[in-house]
Formats: sequence, C-alpha cells, structure tokens
Amino acid sequence: MIKFDFETYTKPFIDKDEFKKYYSKKEFYIKKLLNSNMIGWTKNISKEIIEDIKETAKYIKENFDCMVVIGIGGSYLGSYAFQEMFKKYFNDESFEVIYAGITLSSKYLDELLLYLENKNFCINVISKSGTTMETMISYTEIKKILKRKYSKEEIRKRIFITTDKEKGNLREEVNENNYKSFEIPEDIGGRFSFITPSHLLPLALNYDIDKIIDGYYDGKRLIDKAFEYSIIRKMLFEKGKLIENFCVFEQNMYGFTEWLKQLFGETEGKNGVGIYPTSSIYTKDLHSLGQFIQEGNKIVFETFIKVEKTDNFIDYKNRNLHEINNTVLSSTIRAHFKGSVPCLEISIGKIDLETISTLIYFFMLSSAFSGFLFEVDPFNQPGVEIYKKEVKEALGEI
Repeated sequence: MIKFDFETYTKPFIDKDEFKKYYSKKEFYIKKLLNSNMIGWTKNISKEIIEDIKETAKYIKENFDCMVVIGIGGSYLGSYAFQEMFKKYFNDESFEVIYAGITLSSKYLDELLLYLENKNFCINVISKSGTTMETMISYTEIKKILKRKYSKEEIRKRIFITTDKEKGNLREEVNENNYKSFEIPEDIGGRFSFITPSHLLPLALNYDIDKIIDGYYDGKRLIDKAFEYSIIRKMLFEKGKLIENFCVFEQNMYGFTEWLKQLFGETEGKNGVGIYPTSSIYTKDLHSLGQFIQEGNKIVFETFIKVEKTDNFIDYKNRNLHEINNTVLSSTIRAHFKGSVPCLEISIGKIDLETISTLIYFFMLSSAFSGFLFEVDPFNQPGVEIYKKEVKEALGEI
C-alpha cells in the first residue's frame, strides 16, 4: 500500500490553473517517454534471465562465504539500498555481501584486502563500459588475492562479470577466460538498471527476487502519480525551491536515499537547471540541519517517506515507539510547513520487498518525466565525463 499527499502542505506554492496546464500534457510526455531509446527498464525481464540469476545465486551460496560486489553509482546503489534496508542492524545472519569499487580510499581497500585474505569469497564485478576507474582498481587488487591462492580453473569459478553484451574490457575478459557473465542491456542506463542482473544477482543471495520483480512492475500503475509528482517538483523549482530534501525516519533507509540522490541528480542536473537532491535521516538530522530547514534560506522543499507499520514493538511509557516516531514525522511536516517549507508525503504500509520495489519504479518514472519537464535528456550524464577527462589528463592511463 502506497499513499500520496502532494497537496496538503504545498497549497500556498502551487497555482491550480498552472498545474492543470502541465497535467493536460500528460499524454504527450508519456508518448515522449515511450519513444525514447533508453526505456528497457519499463520492459519485462525474461524468465530465462531470472532463472539464470537464481541458479547462479544458489551456486554462490553453496560454495562461498561471501561475495564482493565491485561497482559504483548505478552499478551498486540499488542492491546496496535493499541490503541496508532488510538486513538486521546487529547479529545479521544473511549471506555476506561486501561492496567495493565505491571509493579510492587506500585505507578502505587495504583493510578490505586484509579481511578477504582468509575468506572463501567470489567476485561480481559490474561495469557496462569495463573502464570505470574505481571499479577496475578494486577489481585488479582483489583479483591478486585469488591469483595467489588458486589455480586458473578455480579462479574461473569465483569471478562473475556483469557488463555490455558485446564490447568493453570486461566482455573481452569473459570471452578469454570463460567467466560466468550477465548482460546489461543497451537500452538501460546505470541509474535505471535496478531490474537487471547488476542488482538482481546480489539481491538473489538473500531475498526472493520474484517478489522484488513483481513489486517493481506493479509500479506501472502509478504513472499518473509519478507525473503529478514531477509537475509539483518543477513548479516548486520555479518558485525558488532549488533543493529537495528526501526525509526518512528509519535509519535503514539511508541507502535508499543515496539511490534517490543519484537518480534525480544525474537525471535532471544539466544545462544549468535541475533540483539539487539531498537527504536527511530524522530525527537525527533534526538536531543538526533542522534549524536551517526551519528558519534558513527558503530554497528547500521536502519529500517525506513515512512507514505506517512495523513488526518491531517497543512500549515506552504506555506508548508505541513507532507511533511516537510517526507523530514526530507529522509534527515535523507541520512545523516546516509553517516555516514556508513545502512538504510532500509518501506513505507506505510497511517496509517489504514488494512495496520498496514499487516505490523504486515510481521514482524512476518521476525522474524521467522531470527530465523532460526541465527539457533535458533524462538518460544521459555528460557532466560526469568532464571530471573523468580531467583525471585522465592528470594521471594518464592507469
């Protein structure tokens, strides 16, 4: 169950007639989306790929203690969001999934290499191009451990590659060594790749991906709400609200907000336009950023994600702690609204595989529509290539 309230705490900022003008163009923008050449994420994944992912995950769990997922950005944030959301905070007993290739910190990589030295691990390296610097550095260093410990044949059993179907360094490595591989479709970009093996293989190690896939495609029914959300965001931007703060009241949703930041940041932030996405974990951040949100520069609006129910029950002075948490959420919305901060609210029944997957599709639709409303290509990220060019000029080939 997902409910949306985009009206109660945005009324003073939204002109109804202007909204209707935008909404009257819904069919035009839907057609524009469907005519794009990068909408593989809206199509059903084949049963053959799903079964291949399940069988590979079963093999990995039966033969190894952990898997190191090596990738950055859209190659890892989707599965990372789920792993963070559904694992236990303490004494977690799920199959261990470690993320690498997300930083150039020598401390992180050095300690990871030491940790893996006596682990029975395998690698899933994910890169469409096969040239992503952070990914390839970590992959090269971690693979050295395998080369020291195992034969070429044993290494072949421990490396799983997710990359382009035909081209790139990793595809060449697959062909040369006969590694098990999965494809990233040509018509799906990294931040839209949740419904591909990039994310489904790591998730299949601990979760029922049939539920994830079913929930994801259930998001198609929310296309009208996704378009409405994109309109309101654009109208708030035109009123000087340049920053969207994604707010959650559950610590384990941190990874999900990281995924949201990439999704909207890379989709909209082009040609001098776009809304800057940031996030807060409340109530923690109410004691650090709350002052600015309440009384600071009025360039912020907020999107709250509320969890209606939880299976965890704490009785504090005859009050349900989760209900206290949600009361604080509602009170925060009212307070910030009084401080001229528009607030949108998305309520989910509970955190489960299906609901979060549906929410992912909703936000992906919303971001695509938002890109069109800002008159930019929602599916490219040319600005990212500029820093890569500077790095290449400074370091050369490494």
